[in-house]
Amino acid sequence: MSSPPDASPANPIVKKSVLLPAVGMAATSAMLLWGTGLHPLWWLTWLAPFPVLMISPRLPRGRAFWTAALAWFLGSLNMWPYFLKAIALPIPIVLLFSAGPSWLFGSAVLLFRAFIRRGKPGKAALSFPAFWVTFEYVLNVTSRNGTFPNLGYTQMDFLPVLQVASLVGIWGITFSLLLFPAGAAAALSRPGTPQRKVRLAAAAGAFLALVLGFGAWRLMSTPQCAPSVKVGLTATGLPSPFPADDSATMQLLQIYADKAAGLAAQGAELIILPEKIGLISDQGSAQVDALFAAAATRAKASIVVGLDRGTRAQRVNEARLYSPGGTRAAVYDKHHMVPGFEDVDRPGTTIAVLDQASGVWGMQICKDMDFPSLSRQYGAKGVGLLLVPAWDFTLDGWLHSRMAVLRGVENGFTIVRSAKQGALAVSDDRGRILAEADCETAASAALVAAAPVRHDSTPYTHLGDWFAWLNVAGLAALLFVQRRR
Repeated sequence: MSSPPDASPANPIVKKSVLLPAVGMAATSAMLLWGTGLHPLWWLTWLAPFPVLMISPRLPRGRAFWTAALAWFLGSLNMWPYFLKAIALPIPIVLLFSAGPSWLFGSAVLLFRAFIRRGKPGKAALSFPAFWVTFEYVLNVTSRNGTFPNLGYTQMDFLPVLQVASLVGIWGITFSLLLFPAGAAAALSRPGTPQRKVRLAAAAGAFLALVLGFGAWRLMSTPQCAPSVKVGLTATGLPSPFPADDSATMQLLQIYADKAAGLAAQGAELIILPEKIGLISDQGSAQVDALFAAAATRAKASIVVGLDRGTRAQRVNEARLYSPGGTRAAVYDKHHMVPGFEDVDRPGTTIAVLDQASGVWGMQICKDMDFPSLSRQYGAKGVGLLLVPAWDFTLDGWLHSRMAVLRGVENGFTIVRSAKQGALAVSDDRGRILAEADCETAASAALVAAAPVRHDSTPYTHLGDWFAWLNVAGLAALLFVQRRR
C-alpha cells in the first residue's frame, strides 16, 4: 500500500511546514544574538522579531509559540558567559533568566498571530510592543535588578531614538523598536483588507518619523552656554583588591589620595574615585575623613570617595564628598544592592544634592542607576551634574556605563561615572559620550575632561512612567478583546 501524499518525505507541503519555522527561528535568534547583550549592534534589534512575526500566522498555534520561544532562548545565549563567568550564577538560575523571557516572547508572538488571523493588523502591531513594555515595566518595579534586561539599552549608540526617553522614559525606546517589526509584519500579512494595511503602515511610519524627528531636533538644540567643571576620574581594572580591615583599607585609600593629587595637578576641580575601595569600621572612618579632607585641601578640588563602612556582617555602601575647604560636604548611602554580593549592606533612603558655584550636583552609586525612579528625584531637584562611583564586572563595562547614560537623557543632566573593572565616562544630557577610558582589564586608568553642569528639565522627570502605564492599560484592553472573541 502506498503512503498518503501528505506523509511523503518529498511532499513540498511537509518540507515547507518544517523549513519555514526553522528558517524564521534561525534568523530571529541570530539577530538577537548580535543585536542584544553586552555589546549590541543596535540596528539588528529593530529587525530581529520580524521573521518569527511574519511566519507565525502560517503556523499552528503550538508551533508558532515554540518557534518564537526557541528563537529568543538561542539569542539569549550571548549573556551566558557573563552570568556564568563574571557573576558566577548557578546554571538553574541562568536557565531561568533565559527560559522566562523566552516563554513571554512566545506568548507575545501568539497574541500578534491571533489578531492577524482575525484580520486585525492594527491591533496586532500594537499588541506586540505593548506586551513587551508591560513585561519590562513589571520587572522594573518587582525585580532587584530594575531595568537591567531592557531592550531599550540596545539603542545606546543610536542617539536620535534615545531622545524619546526625555518624554516617556526607556519605555518609549522599547515600544518604538518593537513597533517597527510588528507594524511591518502586520502590514505584509495576508489577512486583513488593503485599506487597513495602508492605514497601519502610514500610522506606524508617522509615529516612528515623529520619534526620530524629535530626536534629531533635540540633538541639534543642545544649549551651548553652560558652566563646566574639569573632572578627574580614576579606578583600577584587574586585579581590584577589596581590603576588609582598617589598616589595609587605609593603605589603599592613601594610594587613591595620591592619584587624586595627580589628577588635580592636571587641572581637575572635581575628582571621582570608584565604589567600595575597601571596608572601614565605624571607628576607622574618622581616619578616612582626615585623609581626604587634607587631600582635598591640598588639591584645591572636591573629592568623592566610595567605601563600605561597618562590619563584615552589616555595613553601608557610601560615597563621601570632601570639599576644597577641607570638610566632608555630603555622604550618600547606596539604595539598590547587587543581589548575592551586597546582601549584608543596609540600603540608603535619602538622596544627596549640593548647591555649588557651577550648578547643582547630586550623587548615586553604581546599581542605583539601573532604577529610573531614583534618578527622577535628582531631575526634580534641578541637578545638572551627577557623580557616580561604581564597580562593574569587567565584561559588562560598556553596557552598565551606557545604562547610566540613559538616566541623564531621561532627566536632563550630565553624568560622570568612575567604575572599577568597567569604564570611566563623562556623558551629557543628550547621551553623548564626552570622554571615556577603558578600565575593564587594565591595571588602572585615569581621565581628565570638562563636564558641563547643565540641567534641562524634561517631561519624563515631571510625569514619570505614564507611558509604561499606558502600555499596561492598552495590553489589558487588547487581551480583553481577544478573550471575548
